[in-house]
Amino acid sequence: MSQSDVSARSGTRAEKDGMAHSLLDRTIERLTRHVAGHSSRRGLLGRVGAWVTFGALIPTLPVERASAAQTAKPKFKAPTPFAADAQTTDPTACNYWRYCAIDGFLCASCGGGVHSCPPGTSPSPTSWIGTCFNPGDGQSYLVAYRDCCGQDACSQPMCVGTEGDQPSYRPQANNDIIWCFGTGALIYNCSTSVIVGNAS
Repeated sequence: MSQSDVSARSGTRAEKDGMAHSLLDRTIERLTRHVAGHSSRRGLLGRVGAWVTFGALIPTLPVERASAAQTAKPKFKAPTPFAADAQTTDPTACNYWRYCAIDGFLCASCGGGVHSCPPGTSPSPTSWIGTCFNPGDGQSYLVAYRDCCGQDACSQPMCVGTEGDQPSYRPQANNDIIWCFGTGALIYNCSTSVIVGNAS
């Protein structure tokens, strides 16, 4: 085979490769010109901007808010019916978590506090006890209920908590007894609620 034949064959291969590249180049060029002729740079930039904005808004969709609300729910299981409805913010309401075993008028609504007697009354030296679940921290606490005595009963609505209430022959857990013994006056006014310690 002569050198001229080899040159002719390699030239033919180069022409074929050139035609293949040329065909591919022409196809891509036509496609690019078609896209460019039927769309504008502004339209393309607008679509890209819309997708970027949509991507940034995905974390704020209602689905995300719903899942966040589910994680914000209390993680403690209430052990009793009272605890399931108990709250930790308003000590003048009967469903305040410390009042699970109280029976009487709330000193917090009668001029005193959750654990302090109103002016003009004195706390009884004895008390009854209950175990109340705090939904705020998921702990149960031993609570002592002490009557405040010496003035007529407060006119606020009465709260009756019956958790752990025992008959009168178990007086330490009976909330029906007037606990004004030893105060000098057996006139009941209201009841306080003092945390004695952790019951867990």
